[in-house]
Amino acid sequence: MKLASWNIQWGRGLDGRVDLARIADTLRALGDLDVICLQEVAVNFSGLPGSRGEDQVAELAAHLPGYAPVYGAATDVPDGRGGRSCFGNAIFSRLPVGQVWRHLLPWPAEAGVPSMQRVLVEAVVDADVGPLRVMTTHLEYYAQRQREAQIDAIRRLHAEACAMAARPVLPEETGGTFAVFPRPAAAILCGDMNFPAGAPERARLLAPFDGDVPAFRDAWEVLHPGVPHAPTVGLHAVDFVDRPECFDFVFLTEALAGHLVAHGIDAATAASDHQPVWVELAGDGGAV
Repeated sequence: MKLASWNIQWGRGLDGRVDLARIADTLRALGDLDVICLQEVAVNFSGLPGSRGEDQVAELAAHLPGYAPVYGAATDVPDGRGGRSCFGNAIFSRLPVGQVWRHLLPWPAEAGVPSMQRVLVEAVVDADVGPLRVMTTHLEYYAQRQREAQIDAIRRLHAEACAMAARPVLPEETGGTFAVFPRPAAAILCGDMNFPAGAPERARLLAPFDGDVPAFRDAWEVLHPGVPHAPTVGLHAVDFVDRPECFDFVFLTEALAGHLVAHGIDAATAASDHQPVWVELAGDGGAV
C-alpha cells in the first residue's frame, strides 16, 4: 500500500496559477498510489487567489480515474449567490472504502488570533496489510492552543475507534442505520499539522494512551531514527516560514509501523506551497 499526503493550497502553485491537472500529474509522478490525502481542497470558492470557483473535488476526480473521492468540508459558508462555498480535506482511494466519518475539530475562541474551522476526515480502507483507518487533517496555523485542542480531540477519536473495534456487535446492530461496520484500531494519520518536528504538539500527539489503545508513531522516525526530519515547507520561498521545516507528517499505529518500508518527499515540485509526502507499507494480507 502506498499513500501520499499533500497540502495543495487549492491547486495554487508558487507561480500563482491554480492548476489541478498539474496537481494530478505531480501525484502520478510519485508512483503507484493507492490512497491520496489532500488538504486545502476548495469547492465553489472564487474568493481564493487564482481560483475561478471550480469544484475541485470533481476536477481532481476527473484527473484521477479509478479513485473514489471522500470529501470533508471544514468551512461551509454561503457564496453570496445562493450557493455554498466549501473548503476542507479529501481522501482519494482506489482501495475499497468502508465507513466514512467527518469530524469537525475544536475551534476555541481566542481573541486577537485569526483562525478557521478545521476537520478530520476518516475512512476505512481494505489494504494488503489488512483493514485500516486513514485519517487526514489540517491543524490551525496561528494558535498553538487551538492545535493542542485539536490534537486532544484526534486522540480521543482514535481511542473511541479502538474501543469500538474491541466491542462485540449486538444483534440490533446487524442492519439498518444501527449496522456496525468495521472500524479497525490500525490507523494512519496524515496531513499538514502546522507545527515543526521539534514542537511540543508533536510529542503531545505521539504520547502513549492508557490501556490497550495503540499510540501513534512518526513514519519518518520509524525509518530514520535520530535523523532530523526532511523539510516539507520552505524549500521554495514562502511567507509563513523563515527556514525549511517539516510541517507535513504521516503518523501510524505500531502494528502498521512494522509494515513500513519507505517514506519519501517530493522536494522539487512548486505546484503548491507545501511538498507532497508519501509512505509505502508492505504486508502479507494478515490482520493488523
